[in-house]
Amino acid sequence: MDAPAVLALGSNLGDREATIRGAIRQIDALPGVRVLRASGLIETPALKPHGVDSSAPSYLNAVIAVRCAIGPRELLRGLQGIEAEFGRLRDVRWGDRTLDLDIVQFAGGPIDEPDLSVPHPRAWERAFVLAPWLEIEPDAALPGRGTIADLLAATGDHPTVYPAEPLS
Repeated sequence: MDAPAVLALGSNLGDREATIRGAIRQIDALPGVRVLRASGLIETPALKPHGVDSSAPSYLNAVIAVRCAIGPRELLRGLQGIEAEFGRLRDVRWGDRTLDLDIVQFAGGPIDEPDLSVPHPRAWERAFVLAPWLEIEPDAALPGRGTIADLLAATGDHPTVYPAEPLS
């Protein structure tokens, strides 16, 4: 298997930039995974079930394109292990977190299982995923939803570019 995948990274606790940089290095070190491209960083307010929470720390977000010689389940396990290494706790749904890693797309095909949904169910409406994804894959599309550029425009959101050195 040599499958393309798109992963989203986010962090709103601790040294957010260092966490995302470290996570990218660890993803690239996973057996059977190679990071091809990384977006720049963007900063967005925390999003909770009730909407934007301006009292919570802001997120830094990025998107990376990878090639996988492993399947989506193995990739998910590897990503969850990396989240745990960075202190990710799963005690509050949509809670603040040191690191959030999501499989946005895997080999272009849908996966609909109890603990793995690909494309990521809300990626199509999240500017913090779409904007950095557009940066690294300007012609990308989500099957059944449309092009990343059109989806980003439909959000009406304009994420703030975070001043940082390139991630890769």
